[in-house]
Amino acid sequence: MVELINHGVYLLNGSEITTEPQSITPDEAREQTITYGILRAHDVDGSKGKKMRIRFDAMASHDITYVGIIQTARASGLEKFPLPYAMTNCHNSLCAVGGTINEDDHVFGLSAAKKYGGVYVPANQAVIHQYVREAMAACGNMLLGSDSHTRYGSLGNMGVGEGGGELVKQLLKNTWDINAPEVVLVWLEGAPKKGIGPHDVAISLVKATFENGFVKNKVLEFAGPGVKNLPIDFRNGIDIMTTETTCLSSIWITDEEVRHHYTIHNRPSAYRELKPGATAYYDAMIRIDLSKQEAMIALPFHPSNACTIHELQQDPIGILKKVEEDAKERFGSKVDVHLTDKVRNGKVYADQGIIAGCSGGTYDNLSAAAAILKGKSIGKDYFTASAYPQSTPVYLATTRNGIAEELLEAGVVIKPAFCGPCFGAGDVPANNGLSIRHTTRNFPNREGSKPGQGQLSLVALMDARSIAATAANGGVITAATDIDYTDNHKPYEFDGRIYERRVFDGYGHEQPNEELRYGPNIKDWPTMYPMEENMLLELAAVIHDPVTTTDELIPSGETSSYRSNPLKLSEFALSRRVPEYVGISKRIQQQDLERRKGTCPANIAEALKKVGATVENTSFGSCLFANKPGDGSAREQAASCQKVLGGDANICYEYATKRYRSNCINWGIVPFTIAADTPFEYQSGDMVYVPGIRKAILEGKEEIDAKMITKQGVSDIHLYFRNLTADERQILADGCLMNYYKNKK
Repeated sequence: MVELINHGVYLLNGSEITTEPQSITPDEAREQTITYGILRAHDVDGSKGKKMRIRFDAMASHDITYVGIIQTARASGLEKFPLPYAMTNCHNSLCAVGGTINEDDHVFGLSAAKKYGGVYVPANQAVIHQYVREAMAACGNMLLGSDSHTRYGSLGNMGVGEGGGELVKQLLKNTWDINAPEVVLVWLEGAPKKGIGPHDVAISLVKATFENGFVKNKVLEFAGPGVKNLPIDFRNGIDIMTTETTCLSSIWITDEEVRHHYTIHNRPSAYRELKPGATAYYDAMIRIDLSKQEAMIALPFHPSNACTIHELQQDPIGILKKVEEDAKERFGSKVDVHLTDKVRNGKVYADQGIIAGCSGGTYDNLSAAAAILKGKSIGKDYFTASAYPQSTPVYLATTRNGIAEELLEAGVVIKPAFCGPCFGAGDVPANNGLSIRHTTRNFPNREGSKPGQGQLSLVALMDARSIAATAANGGVITAATDIDYTDNHKPYEFDGRIYERRVFDGYGHEQPNEELRYGPNIKDWPTMYPMEENMLLELAAVIHDPVTTTDELIPSGETSSYRSNPLKLSEFALSRRVPEYVGISKRIQQQDLERRKGTCPANIAEALKKVGATVENTSFGSCLFANKPGDGSAREQAASCQKVLGGDANICYEYATKRYRSNCINWGIVPFTIAADTPFEYQSGDMVYVPGIRKAILEGKEEIDAKMITKQGVSDIHLYFRNLTADERQILADGCLMNYYKNKK
């Protein structure tokens, strides 16, 4: 289904693939990709060099992130939004959670949209990415979002998901700085058979590319004869999941299907044809034969842990046993997982089916699911099902065209637009429950369970069609390719009157005298100190998991209610992975405060004595070690919570994503790495002394010798901090992005 070609190829006239040398060099031919055409148009330097400084056309955030972004920008001198900035309310929409604090955030968001000239989308009107698809995307544009699934390449609009600090930079007319990326051609051939949906293709793509890092920090460019065989919702469903490959962004060729999308959304001028030049060079290639695609299931605990549904049916005990073993390794004796209990008479039974969010709640997915379930019932047993149309216009179309009626008659509960099931704030399954979901992720705890309290439920990702087939089969996991159905529903027609009547669009009409409206949970950032000449770090957590997700660094779910309160939210840092981290970090932070007041704690003095150093000009902070941290969400709180607790640095072999590394930098956390062959056999409580770190960073150095201080003695360690821009070095020296902007005034 998916073939990886790990060498450069040329695409000639958009149709012929060759490895033969051409009359122009690969670097010259890379400029003829759609990717480089868009990136160069947004590079303020215009030099066609190896570095790019990008300004975006628009931005979008949701209610987990926009309060912190605006608070940071306000503290840094924000006067008005210099570009269209949409604030949607699709994550903290359950206003019963946490008392008034979620709705307080929403009121703050509307007041900010009025004051600074923004776009405000009220709760349950649309999930963030669907609103952008319907109202903001445009061919050839670039959009920056504070959500990792910021992807609109299928609509000809490059989307990038980053932490809040990068959005603050755009609000202050700064740039997003990147190395000129490699581009990977995703060549689509054939047409999917009946019963295959976008999640099947997406899961296969993630399975093929995630673990090996084949497309990490590269741009995926989709082309080929198979594109024309995919409706726009199908393309969107694949595109949104490219985030799980760890690619930088995505872009597709555009055609009449894309033109039709913009036409029915009353924005025909947003369309233009995008295609590669006559000779375009790609650094690698992925070939996908859509006709060979099978119905897929991604098992816990990652979208890449996938197999075909038929493979699961053939060996259910063997496959599910591996998941149980993985859970035991991750959580130890805290949880008791019995996933193999879901196998009865050789069949795997699910407990819950969910179709939701930016990937699942599309009109076409709901239409197909309704066609499969028409005249049937999900039953009266333990299996339950919910569907979340991804926007009010989509919801309205499902009611007008009989889709909602057929789903409701089958026993499916229909709920308003909400991202909650994607991150553990809605439809949390029962303990040991197996939920099959057409959502974006199935990371540990992302469904809302709390392993630290002995709770664990499990999520498998499937396409909406196979979820509906499973529901129609009494919860027995079933591939939609194995059933017969006919979808006779009308094509989607967009009705924008709901947005016209409910969405506040103040771009270009800022009201400086409007007062921001605060609630008791909306707090300013605490004081962040500039970097001192030398750095003493204590390891507050050491994690040797292959990958550490942002959900583990700062849990999703109900904790999102506290994301406007930095101190309160920091209490949850690593709470589901290293529960003792917060207490250790607070103790380190308190000792640093004592040092700053002139009383040096004995453990600091003793450690510095071992390396022949003194306390003068030496900071003391906490440090996290993880093999590969930061996979998953773009939310900056994974880094800011470390900083609020006194974190000064991270050490790892590599960062899972650029966005998490950027978040660390913007919050003044030095992103150290060590060589792949360097063993890290230290533990919590051991210390790292980094002499002359401030000077090294400001002078452009990229590595430094440091000392490990343990009970056994002192040893050497070599640390790297490569690929930092001049601005990033100054941000680290100043202590964080806010300090950087304050110092520039």
